[in-house]
Amino acid sequence: MNPLAVGNSQSERTLRLSWPDGSESLLSHAELRRQCPCSQCRAFSLRGLTPLVDDRVRLIELNPQGYGVQLVFSDGHQRGIYPWEYLAKLGSSPLRILAET
Repeated sequence: MNPLAVGNSQSERTLRLSWPDGSESLLSHAELRRQCPCSQCRAFSLRGLTPLVDDRVRLIELNPQGYGVQLVFSDGHQRGIYPWEYLAKLGSSPLRILAET
């Protein structure tokens, strides 16, 4: 399931995804960086470790890849391609960041 709209707020450091079922996911840049699905970050995860990520990290570029999106972060990390399905799961998990509107 692909989102209908994608918004990236630099000031709030959040990525907003609007899904066809009417739901929205609001994910923090830092949490997206921590949940990177690239092989290096997954190796950390398999060893029970979480990459150290500064909470001030920003998502600076989004590159569509058809089935998902490559996210480029201000710390230089750009290896992860986040499938839309993976982002939908992150958005519905306790890791989801709810913003006050």
